[in-house]
Amino acid sequence: MGKPQRKKRTHKNIKDFKKKFRTRRKTKDIDQIHDDTKPEKIDLYLHQKIDPDLPGEGQHYCLYCARYFINEKTLIDHKKTKSHKKRMRSMKEAPYSQAEAELAAGMGSYTVKIKPSINQSEHDAKNTNNMDVLSPASTVTNTASVMDSLTIG
Repeated sequence: MGKPQRKKRTHKNIKDFKKKFRTRRKTKDIDQIHDDTKPEKIDLYLHQKIDPDLPGEGQHYCLYCARYFINEKTLIDHKKTKSHKKRMRSMKEAPYSQAEAELAAGMGSYTVKIKPSINQSEHDAKNTNNMDVLSPASTVTNTASVMDSLTIG
């Protein structure tokens, strides 16, 4: 007869293995990168001190992807890639704020203000009140259409 077989799935319930592989390629989130692109922080990232532990001694850094590169050529080649261009497109959108998150969750009582459009500008010039106040939309379909034209005030 055969010998006893080796147990399969030896790493099934070992949590540190799972976490190590899950967080290995974790990058910064978009809202963290938005914070890094503020004028007072940009200079700190683009002109870093020499650090021998980082690739390229920390001198070649892509601010939008939060990655270090070995030399200037690899940084230039990276800027031509699809992943970098996709990250640049996603950076054009403003990050969500805590107020927007609470509004989406339905917490608190909020009033929503309408931005004046080009057609309404003449009408608003006659009125002393420049903004109309609406109550939050109650249905999902109304919310989607209303949120496109509204900002949180």
